Amino acid sequence: MAKSNGQPKARSNGTSKKFSGTIKLDVRDSKADWSAFLDNKAPEGAPNVLVILYDDTGCAAWSPYGGRINMPTMDRLAKEGLTYTQWHTTAVCSPTRSCFLTGRNHHQNGFGSIAEAATGFPGYNGHIPMENGTVATILRDAGWSTFWIGKNHNVPVDAFGMGSSKKRWPLGLGYDRFYGFIGGETNQWYPELIEDNHFIDQPYLPEEGYHLSKDLADKAISFIRNSKQSDPQKPWYMWYCPGANHAPHHAPQEYIEKYKGKFDDGYEAYREWVLKRMIEKGIVPKDTQLTPLNPLPEGILPEGDKVRPWNTLSADEKKLFCRMAEVYAAFSEYTDVQIGRVIDYLEESGQLENTLIFYCADNGASGEGSPNGSVNENRFFNGFPDDINQNMAMIDKLGSPDTYNHYPTGWAVAFSTPYKMFKRYGSYAGGTCDPLVIYWPKGIRAKGELRHQYHHCTDIVPTILECCGVLMPDTIDGLKQTPLAGVSMRYSFDDAAAATQKETQYYEMAGTRGIWHKGWKAAAIHGPMPSDQGNFDKDQWQLFNTDEDRSEAKDLAEQYPEKLQELIDLWMEEAKKNNVLPLNDLNIHQQHEMEFHKEPLAGGQYTYYPGTTEVPEATAARTLGVSFKILAEVEFTEKSKGVIVAQGSRFGGYTLFVKDSKLVFVYNFLGIPPEQRLFTDAPKSGKHIVGIEFNKEFVSENLEAWGHMKLYVDDRVVDEGRFRTETGHYALCGEGMCVGYDGGDAVSSEYGSGFAFSEGNVVKVVFDVADDVYMDVEKKMAAVFARD
Repeated sequence: MAKSNGQPKARSNGTSKKFSGTIKLDVRDSKADWSAFLDNKAPEGAPNVLVILYDDTGCAAWSPYGGRINMPTMDRLAKEGLTYTQWHTTAVCSPTRSCFLTGRNHHQNGFGSIAEAATGFPGYNGHIPMENGTVATILRDAGWSTFWIGKNHNVPVDAFGMGSSKKRWPLGLGYDRFYGFIGGETNQWYPELIEDNHFIDQPYLPEEGYHLSKDLADKAISFIRNSKQSDPQKPWYMWYCPGANHAPHHAPQEYIEKYKGKFDDGYEAYREWVLKRMIEKGIVPKDTQLTPLNPLPEGILPEGDKVRPWNTLSADEKKLFCRMAEVYAAFSEYTDVQIGRVIDYLEESGQLENTLIFYCADNGASGEGSPNGSVNENRFFNGFPDDINQNMAMIDKLGSPDTYNHYPTGWAVAFSTPYKMFKRYGSYAGGTCDPLVIYWPKGIRAKGELRHQYHHCTDIVPTILECCGVLMPDTIDGLKQTPLAGVSMRYSFDDAAAATQKETQYYEMAGTRGIWHKGWKAAAIHGPMPSDQGNFDKDQWQLFNTDEDRSEAKDLAEQYPEKLQELIDLWMEEAKKNNVLPLNDLNIHQQHEMEFHKEPLAGGQYTYYPGTTEVPEATAARTLGVSFKILAEVEFTEKSKGVIVAQGSRFGGYTLFVKDSKLVFVYNFLGIPPEQRLFTDAPKSGKHIVGIEFNKEFVSENLEAWGHMKLYVDDRVVDEGRFRTETGHYALCGEGMCVGYDGGDAVSSEYGSGFAFSEGNVVKVVFDVADDVYMDVEKKMAAVFARD
């Protein structure tokens, strides 16, 4: 198809075609029409599209924006492309990613919250309506190959298991291929991998050089190569979502050492330093002010979101916190270098010139490390506090497979400079203003320039469609489509002075709210869930002129009350139009009353067999905070060895295994040594029933469940002892329950990854779970939001 101004002509993808041939009695007299059956071809000259979406990164972290984290690949793209200074997200992962999928607002997609916090309301159910067709579906129908690499946090919780419908997994959303993981995060050394529609083992182990960032780059290159080798003229679209920069912050040691001492001045000094750099580079205006460390009033700012002033920290705390920042920086750069391998391949293969690239992040820096940071994030989400002495003992292992680390809130504020707050706050730019570089040599004449137009993640899909010359279809698969919520950014590519074509964007996340309209911003003073605030109609609102006050430092509410009321009213209009209501910041008691978060918590008997897929924690028999029995029918020989059943990882879990002629049960409580252990001689050859029984006695203030654990061989108790078990999660990285092996990161230090049962046979494993579940809903909701 002919091109106009270097851009493909717009065309509809079409979903059905009319047969235009002639059908007679005899094929010799008939005329075929292959065009009615063959797939559409993309417009001539249409670009490839590569969307790179990081996690948890504020504007002040990365080098193109003045930050200390070196991003050589992003720098390269920024020097030949465009850097956007006022591009925004929803403030949290799943919701932002839903906008990238469909081009509609997050509540329109049913993703007003992350997948694990879904409720039974239109804006919060975690199921993208079929009326919100995806950009992958549109492009695939129009002639593109479509690929999804990396993180997928948009599968509904009820669809995590292998028995669920896969219509809202990637292949059901228009993607030809998928390789990555489901959920908010995964262990970067031992990820829970899925290829297309099934779980797979990682291709090799960390001791052999494995890291997820490297693996994803390998797979991305492989997908594109395979497509181009079979159909060289066909363009492709790839959504590339690395695990970085979400916790756990894992990176090779050589990259961590590159940053040694780089953050020793602390997070408050970093804020001062980086703001000057951002002003020098033109990212923010020269009169931009720094906002306070803790900008919300006492009683509204949650304790877990507060920042401890640097001068109040001990010497050990400063040392630990600086190392945590070094590891985060190393994780980010290492992943960028791996993405650089993909860019190098595109250049070498002649594809880079006509590839439209978006390089961005899904929300502000994460404050989910609490004011003290953590070497094992799973402790916090089980209600068990970190200990500075225990953490200091792990300082040299941060970033390695031995830790599951996250920096403290001080660095979240620093990396979101100069704005207020960070991830989860939809009211302020610290949660919503994110880095974005757009690169397209063939389609953008301007090189290395800044763009200050105000935009949002809903604008990505319209931009892709316009650049590809594809019209938004009225219907997809027979369903009339909801109009796109955003506007194309194409107008800004070659005109730095162009006026912003976007007029309005509302924000809401976990009860925090804001709205931007033609340069003015209103923000409600409200903390995120879980809280006991409510009273949304009584919230005080602030007013900012973002054209003159980029950091939202000067509240103009008293000076312009009519303008403020205009924006508050406009927010309500947008809320009603986009399924934002009802607002939700439920506290623990209200959570119980509303039956807020439903999942198979406990009750009944569950039977599992070897040779089947790992069972995700969300759907496995729940042995957290309850009394339970696990009994396995096993055929033993004198040489039997390996895992009978296991769940979790070195950061929390249990395992029953045979090694060195011993039957061993280990309960690993949050990775805190020593491992709790029962053992006996392995049974003699033949079929035996082996397992354990835990009788819960009480749950402590720290939420560990204490009780009596017994190890059985047939009907005999062969060992017993007092154990403490977890109540929140076994593994935030999603490691599920395995029969006949220990998938991913091993639960016990007594064996390595896998350790499949051999020289015998595990017949089946039966769980009996009590109905005395203890669940602190407030901590649980903090946990599920942090898994984003």
